[in-house]
Amino acid sequence: MEIVTRAAAEADLKAVHAIYAQEVLHGTASFELDPPAPALINERWQMAKDAGLPYLVAQIDERVAGFAYALPYRSRPAYRYTVEHSIYVEAGSRRQGIGAQLFGDLIDACTAWGARQMIGIIGDSANGASIRAHEQAGFRQVGTLENVGWKFGHWLDTVVVQRTLGVGNDEPPGENL
Repeated sequence: MEIVTRAAAEADLKAVHAIYAQEVLHGTASFELDPPAPALINERWQMAKDAGLPYLVAQIDERVAGFAYALPYRSRPAYRYTVEHSIYVEAGSRRQGIGAQLFGDLIDACTAWGARQMIGIIGDSANGASIRAHEQAGFRQVGTLENVGWKFGHWLDTVVVQRTLGVGNDEPPGENL
């Protein structure tokens, strides 16, 4: 099985929407309760493009099986070297290396862009698979926000993870961002 990661094109967003909608409806990685309209998926894709940040898809046999993207962590200028990522793999394609490949390519692209830190918010502290995937990609847990989400009839935590990119805070940034 060959996994191909590449920049997402507008034509991929229908598959991205389907993958994300399944997670919203059946999982706790996203705290959305209803799948967003396809227009919101398109808006997130456009936001990443406008910022010059990566929005990637992973394909197996010409089929989109996962996606990952980064957006600015916060809008205030002091945060400009920090990004927040999202990564989702369709349920039937997990545990095949897709997430690891997406992580690697996303981290490389964000580092090349100039980011120094990457933040992730993992929905549900019981989501051991996602926590392990983040750890394998070099993230460390920096906190847990307890009982901040209500979904499927119970309270859910979020786990905050962080990964240094490139030289991190070992030297000052260039002022190109």
